[in-house]
Amino acid sequence: MAHWRLPLLLALLCVALQGLGWDEALRYERALLGSEPWRLLGAHLVHLGWTHLLLNLAALALIWALCGHALPVPAWGPVLALCALAVSLGLYLRDVEVGWYVGLSGVLHGLLVCGALAGWRREPRTSLVLLIGTGAKLAWEQLAGTAIGTQALVGGAVIVNAHLYGALGGGLGALLLDLGRRWRQRP
Repeated sequence: MAHWRLPLLLALLCVALQGLGWDEALRYERALLGSEPWRLLGAHLVHLGWTHLLLNLAALALIWALCGHALPVPAWGPVLALCALAVSLGLYLRDVEVGWYVGLSGVLHGLLVCGALAGWRREPRTSLVLLIGTGAKLAWEQLAGTAIGTQALVGGAVIVNAHLYGALGGGLGALLLDLGRRWRQRP
């Protein structure tokens, strides 16, 4: 059960913030980032509505079941933060037309990529399937946009580039963790 503490804590935090209605206070809002930098991380804890939140939490549970064991639990916290920053900074630097953003999905893509890469040595087949599937989904989104009906389901626009930036953040996280592991193992 200790293995599930981080995703459970994250889920409880997201549910509490949704219940309190803090979405506008925490969401990524381009015009306010200079004076309210907490929005770079807070945006990923709030959602468009309960359906959006529940879909993200279901995905978190699935990703954790597939990849949560790939890293020690304490390593996931920095990866989570790195993925959140990758999404927010990616939106800020590359998607100037995005005025505001909420949701965990970009971070989830990063966690999936990081977990698949980190688990490569132990479970190469599973990792390969996860990476190919994620890569195909990201490519589809870049070419065709979001799946039909997804926007209606979550209650707003899906910012597909957030998924790409999160995945890149997850890849960077896996690389940094591997470099750290190699550094500690050097003679």
